[in-house]
Amino acid sequence: MRAPVTIIGAGLGGLTLARVLHVHGIPATVYEAEPSPMARSQGGMLDIHDYNGQIAVEAAGLMTAFRELVLEGRQAMRVLQPDGTVVVDKADDGTGGRPEVQRGELRRMLLDSLPAGTVRWDHKVTAVRALGQGRYEVTFANGGTVVTDLLIGADGAWSRVRPMLTDATPAYAGEATVETYLYDADTRHPEAAKTVGGGSFMVLGEPGTSLAAHRERGGTLHTYVMLTRPLEWFDAIDFSGPAAAAEIAKEFDGWAPELTALITDGDTAPVLRPQYSLPSGHRWERVPGVTLIGDAAHLRVPDGEGANIAMLDGAELGKALATHPGDVEAALADHERDMFVRAETRIDEDQLLESLFGDDVPQDLLDRFSDELTVSRRSGESAG
Repeated sequence: MRAPVTIIGAGLGGLTLARVLHVHGIPATVYEAEPSPMARSQGGMLDIHDYNGQIAVEAAGLMTAFRELVLEGRQAMRVLQPDGTVVVDKADDGTGGRPEVQRGELRRMLLDSLPAGTVRWDHKVTAVRALGQGRYEVTFANGGTVVTDLLIGADGAWSRVRPMLTDATPAYAGEATVETYLYDADTRHPEAAKTVGGGSFMVLGEPGTSLAAHRERGGTLHTYVMLTRPLEWFDAIDFSGPAAAAEIAKEFDGWAPELTALITDGDTAPVLRPQYSLPSGHRWERVPGVTLIGDAAHLRVPDGEGANIAMLDGAELGKALATHPGDVEAALADHERDMFVRAETRIDEDQLLESLFGDDVPQDLLDRFSDELTVSRRSGESAG
């Protein structure tokens, strides 16, 4: 089988690319390992920023549909100290540039915008082989193959396409996130619901020990426990057993009980998500007929920008291919040049705090946030 544009991975980046190509009349096929769109939960809330993610949505011609997904009031933000003292309690006045949507609903919007059959489900890539002259053969676990003149890896941290361009591999960044959920929180967990508030919530403790949460649709509280620890530390915890939450909560000894309850009272077993990153400044030389977008290209420790940048990568690559009809290499060169710069100029902590809270950022919060990011970055550098 021969395909003109082959995209590996039906995440937000790959689907945005497919949609922008469709808008410009360029056919593409997306191959996805998952057996169906509903095969797993697609994660929690995403704030889609006016300086990257929303630009991608606009390029995809989906701004009206996007606005219908926005959960009103979710740009509210609360920041507490570990003893429960409120440092910031910012309401959502409707003027912020980071509206919140559910990741799964955003993905569904993109899927619904594509022609039937664009996404081929249950196509897990097992091998990619260069055939020469910018052509590639992709082999799938189901036994099928596809040969393409343009291969785009939108397949995340453990990309199967990346080795066609570089031998760089992700390394553990020194930290992990543990996720828990509280359902129907206003009724079943009223104290936790009051503590989190109507939008986002975070507590910055000692460097390397933090807590955050989002209020999702339907009164769900999604908690993220962020710990800078060696992988061996997490390996010692049995996350399949009933004691995992209590073990994690021990790291928050002395914190206010309404905060630790977000860990210990979870309605689901804690889920461990170690964080990995590619080397800082990761680049490659131009290779004919293949490129990467999103985490496949520039995996970083989560900083609130990953999904937005992946979508913008997809949109910009789609526009580049439309701008250079008949000259794929010129399009890929433009894409990679701009993407490398974009990946290295992410928003810093001062800009992030100002975008979240406005110009009047408490100095204590700035200091704590800066310390946390410094520890995170140093651990990532040592891991790489």
